[in-house]
Amino acid sequence: MSDLFSQQPTPPLAEALRPQTLSDVIGQSHLLGEGKPLRLAFESGKPHSMILWGPPGVGKTTLARLTAKAFDCEFIALSAVLSGVKDIREAMDRAQQFLDRSGKQTILFVDEIHRFNKSQQDALLPFVESGLVTFIGATTENPSFEVNSALLSRAQVYVLKSLTEAEIRQLLKRAQRKVLQGITFSQEAEDTLIGYADGDARRFLNLIEQAQTAARSAKRELIDAEFVTNAMSLNARRFDKGGDNFYDQISALHKSVRGSNPDGALYWFCRMLDGGADPKYLSRRIVRMAWEDIGLADPRAMQVANDAAATFERLGSPEGELALAQAVIYLACAAKSNAGYMAFNQAMAFIKQDKSREVPVHLRNAPTKLMKELGYGHEYRYAHDEPYAYAAGETYLPDGMMNPGWYQPTERGLEGKIGEKLRFLRSLDDEARQKMDNRHK
Repeated sequence: MSDLFSQQPTPPLAEALRPQTLSDVIGQSHLLGEGKPLRLAFESGKPHSMILWGPPGVGKTTLARLTAKAFDCEFIALSAVLSGVKDIREAMDRAQQFLDRSGKQTILFVDEIHRFNKSQQDALLPFVESGLVTFIGATTENPSFEVNSALLSRAQVYVLKSLTEAEIRQLLKRAQRKVLQGITFSQEAEDTLIGYADGDARRFLNLIEQAQTAARSAKRELIDAEFVTNAMSLNARRFDKGGDNFYDQISALHKSVRGSNPDGALYWFCRMLDGGADPKYLSRRIVRMAWEDIGLADPRAMQVANDAAATFERLGSPEGELALAQAVIYLACAAKSNAGYMAFNQAMAFIKQDKSREVPVHLRNAPTKLMKELGYGHEYRYAHDEPYAYAAGETYLPDGMMNPGWYQPTERGLEGKIGEKLRFLRSLDDEARQKMDNRHK
């Protein structure tokens, strides 16, 4: 019975294969290669506070543990999701005890540091400044936005990257060598699992562990793509709604549309759908793209975008996603202009810093007798009564304000014709002013 109760649970594959030395780490060669920043930090002989920023499953926790091991420090780990100021103080008490008893410094590792609020982050500062602990934070979010400046200034930020396909295959070989004896994967099965791992080493190891368990249950040694598809639950690829990954992908979609690349736009649109992005959010962004990057060069783009959004509202997912996809393709292929967008921004910026100018008297409405006696609307020229339905030489800006020329139509699409018309109307203005000048001579 004692043997039964003394048995230790089998650790997950990801834990069993956790690197024990720096040379065991797969990936992050831009930081750990010869002469690279983190390698030099390990070789310096003195630990320093750092923030490890990168997607899930790239080795942030492993590097923190290896730092403590390399510098013979005590290691205290906190999860920002579960810990509060009280836990921070208790950790600091333990660090002081370690120092008093053995003279050892402590590495304080805070996972998901971006989940700490300002007061929790501030609670760390005195202990980091005093040198009682060397702080290592791990985050999947941009620390520039999520970590307060006081803590950020005391830590070196290292950016970790998703593992490449070659690095994931290297991880598979290590797993097969150490713990997966008797199980082999076909090339197609490897490709499928690597694709779903999406550069996340921990996720990949969990997947192949699931595959191993399923294969043993089915009493088979070869795992092929069909078995992977049928016997395993493969969730969508990594997608962090509201995080950097989300905004990076929507940025890539928008820039692909702006760059008139329908394949690139369709790729990012489908990537976001596959990752779980809300199609309603995407439909709003698609409408914005139509107004911001196409504008009056092709007014049909706004109609297509709005119709696609309405179609999705009516049909829902997945049928309505086809309408959004075709709107993305149309927008990518449409003539581009940001002239209206730029004109609006310039006008808003001018208004914010300018004084409140009076409406010229001739443009004022005169619904009462008093207003008419005060001259409201006097000498207003009704454009429809003029040649070309245009009151040549008339002014519509406040008195004393020069025409700022905010709207500058491009030569692309319909805006080319708009530009022609505006040049014609300006020529009528020039003629009218010339006649006015001649009368005054």
